[in-house]
Amino acid sequence: MPRARSSSIQPGRRLRRFVFLAVLFAVGLVFGLAGPLVWWLDREAGQRFAERQWEQASRVYARPLEVYPGRPLQPDQLVKELEILGLREGDPASMGRFRRSSDRVELHLPGFLFADEDQSSQRLLIRFSGSVVAAVETAQREGLALARLPPAEIGSLLPLDERDRTLVTLAEFPPLLVTGIQAVEDRQFARHYGVDLRGLVRAAWANLRRGQVVQGGSTITQQLVKNLFLTPDRSLVRKANEAVMALGLERRFDKAAILEAYLNEVYLGQDGNRAIHGFGRAAEEFFGLPVQALSTEQIALLIGMVRGASWYNPLRNPDRALARRNRVIDMFFETGLIEEAEWRRARESELALRSRAAREARRHDAFLDLVARQLRRDYRDRDLREEGLRIITTLDPVAQVAAERALGEGLAQVERTAGELQGAIVLVEPASGEIRALVGDRSSGRHGFNRALDARRPVGSVIKPFVYLLALAQPQQWHLASTLEDAPIAVPVRGQPDWQPRNYDGNSHGDVPLMDALARSLNQATVALGLDVGLPALFRLLEQLGLAQPGQAHPSAFLGALDLTPLQVAQLYQPLAAEGYSAPLRSINQVLDAEGREVARYSRRLRSVREREALALLDFALRRAVTDGTARSLSWRLPADPGVRGKTGTTNDRRDAWFVGYTDEWLGVVWAGRDDNAPAGISGSTTALPVWAELFSALPLRAPQRHWPDNIEWYWIDWPAPLLAGEACPEAVAIPFIAGSQPTALSSCLDASAGENRRRFWQR
Repeated sequence: MPRARSSSIQPGRRLRRFVFLAVLFAVGLVFGLAGPLVWWLDREAGQRFAERQWEQASRVYARPLEVYPGRPLQPDQLVKELEILGLREGDPASMGRFRRSSDRVELHLPGFLFADEDQSSQRLLIRFSGSVVAAVETAQREGLALARLPPAEIGSLLPLDERDRTLVTLAEFPPLLVTGIQAVEDRQFARHYGVDLRGLVRAAWANLRRGQVVQGGSTITQQLVKNLFLTPDRSLVRKANEAVMALGLERRFDKAAILEAYLNEVYLGQDGNRAIHGFGRAAEEFFGLPVQALSTEQIALLIGMVRGASWYNPLRNPDRALARRNRVIDMFFETGLIEEAEWRRARESELALRSRAAREARRHDAFLDLVARQLRRDYRDRDLREEGLRIITTLDPVAQVAAERALGEGLAQVERTAGELQGAIVLVEPASGEIRALVGDRSSGRHGFNRALDARRPVGSVIKPFVYLLALAQPQQWHLASTLEDAPIAVPVRGQPDWQPRNYDGNSHGDVPLMDALARSLNQATVALGLDVGLPALFRLLEQLGLAQPGQAHPSAFLGALDLTPLQVAQLYQPLAAEGYSAPLRSINQVLDAEGREVARYSRRLRSVREREALALLDFALRRAVTDGTARSLSWRLPADPGVRGKTGTTNDRRDAWFVGYTDEWLGVVWAGRDDNAPAGISGSTTALPVWAELFSALPLRAPQRHWPDNIEWYWIDWPAPLLAGEACPEAVAIPFIAGSQPTALSSCLDASAGENRRRFWQR
């Protein structure tokens, strides 16, 4: 019997033994494999964190506005500049606020790291007298000779991972942000070792009670590990890896290093393909302020977005973001971080996001395209995308916004009869060659073809002034009162029928003064003059003024049968507007490294043009084109004409419309036409000129202060005859001449008995 009982129990014991051994083997296998995995994750986290190098986008800034007594500037224009910079109306006791009254603006500027100084935040009072700055004072009412506003950021060249961040040290973050993020996201941060078991249990219980995820159990360290090293998928394996790596980080690095990395890395939103990381960048993005200047409610809004950057995005979901912000403010109060009075004030405040003008300042794609092209000629793409360079450009953000609006609204008014039009604007400061605004599409926010740089279109009559410049540079033969014949002309062309240009109105006008032929843009007279000065001379002049390879040497070039871009046209006219000094057009002033040290300076390079006296005469003639010629409608389109000089241009079949006009401070080029090059029924005077006038109406303008060369003398002429006259003669017009080139024949209106003293009658 015992033998039989033993045999019946044996199989059960063998089974239990087998199961025990199998489990033991499995546990050993798991620990045997997990041990190396844990070791690897621990080492990998520590090594990668220690060796991490934050890639920083290169920031692109507008020019810093310099404000000084006597500067032409209206209060409205300064306010626009401040809004684009990111300041908002409010109590200037707080950084980033301004207050405007009738003749003064009080403001509190954030600091900025310039190449020559680390400019601290400052309060200023700017007083105005009409449209001129009367005084610049500190908050203590001390007068300043000059104040420099920080430049507005207008774009960035992102790292290859498209992450946009502004690095900030832990000491530079506001104390409320440092303590507040812990109060909201990880209250045990100072006490745990990377994983908070009590927090996990508390979050699980809260989620179970609510039936949804209302709390997260991850510590700040775990969130940092996930952002830096892991994928965002929600799996047990990923959570286990996250916990192991978080413990490894806490074992190797102190809390300050981990918290600083977290504050610079946390994801806080998306703008197209641009990911916003870190509180430093988010402060600039949503409020237009450095993170150090944030108020309680602004800090709360950003901390609230950590829970879900898209879900609580204040631009897309303002009500949801406001509710979340107020909950965070409550948590600040509950944990004793703020007093009751501040809690009430912050809760009642609005979101106060960056102004629309400031957000739109980042949409100047055509100008940024020009900046990027110039940078890529001088720097490696990797340096531009990783080193955190700071590029100070020449852009005037207020003028840029005005140019975009003028083009969009101006073309919308014209195209009712012309079909869908496109256009471009280039605005330059003539004396320096700095490009102040550049528009390559009628829709400022649309990426694509940059017409200001790449649209090569026939320029029409805007080329004519250079034909006349060649003639005026030969004073022994031509002057402004010289007589030209405007008559039918046939020009032989090898291998082709004779070229027979016609005037725009289809008529011939006989003998006309040279200045009137230009002002009225007479084609036949211009071609006759061009044949005398020579086509090779015209092409040499264009090259001298900065235009490489002007085009095919055909006589039609005298009338603008040359395909140029708006930027090239601006380069040609720059010496005219700069009183005979040529400067290459440029869009960049300085390049600084991340620490503010100057890496490169794009200095102004001026070169005196040989034909300075002739340019002065041409300048006078272009003024007559505005007062009495094809651009005369400008007199009622521009509220106050500060002595504008300009030239219209219209091409065959009215396909392209141009206007180039300049004052002492500004040179503007406007082109309009159809992208398919179809006839549009447009002209320079009815299409491009109104856009130009709308733009210049928004710019600060002052009376001209031209400086005539010493070799220029003025004489009264019995217009339109090339005869010396006296001021009292009925048709007398004062005309400038290069000394010795004036007419010698006298008008019959002069007193012939004046003898040797007659000169005083006709010389002005």
